[in-house]
Amino acid sequence: MSASTLLFDLDGTLIDTIELILSSYRHTLETHRGAVPPDELWLEGLGTPISVQFRRFTASPAEIEAMVQTYRVHNRQHHDRLVRRYPGVDAAVRLLHDRGTRLGVVTSKMRESAIRGLEHCDLARYFDVLVCADDVARPKPDPEPVRMALDRLGAAAGETIFVGDSTHDMGAGRAAGVRVAAVLWGPFTKQALEPYTPDFWLSHPSELAALAPSPV
Repeated sequence: MSASTLLFDLDGTLIDTIELILSSYRHTLETHRGAVPPDELWLEGLGTPISVQFRRFTASPAEIEAMVQTYRVHNRQHHDRLVRRYPGVDAAVRLLHDRGTRLGVVTSKMRESAIRGLEHCDLARYFDVLVCADDVARPKPDPEPVRMALDRLGAAAGETIFVGDSTHDMGAGRAAGVRVAAVLWGPFTKQALEPYTPDFWLSHPSELAALAPSPV
């Protein structure tokens, strides 16, 4: 049941960006709409590109782009103050890396933002591949980003587990033919993820080690 390759979502899985994301969302909607919908509305789309999420508020491409720019400016300004890695993630990922496990990140963030988060949390050095929203035509929950990571790593779907916190991660992994592990330290509840019948449930980053044990 173990794997030689682990792919990870970024936000809500490796690094805690939730308050930054919600702060940027609230600022954007207040700026462009004069009112802020409930946080739960934004969290439903967590794991998909922000341009996709803003489509629920407007059909205008120009307005979506303006909202994206407002979001990104606020996000950059407050990034380092609000972003941190989840406790235990560094030790778990370092252990996997030292064992020779192939590691990748598959995220719906743009590359610039994803690299900043990984470097700020001192995690970038552990990963062999990074697939971002600007690398693909169809982001998660489409399987394209997961399949791209497999191709770049030279890994087979059958020896890979995709670790994520959102329904979009579970859907992308399932569609790509890899096993999926659902983490419970992110913003999504077990109840929300159960319909995807994850192969593994993880309550703490220390449990990641069991997914790819040391070679005999």
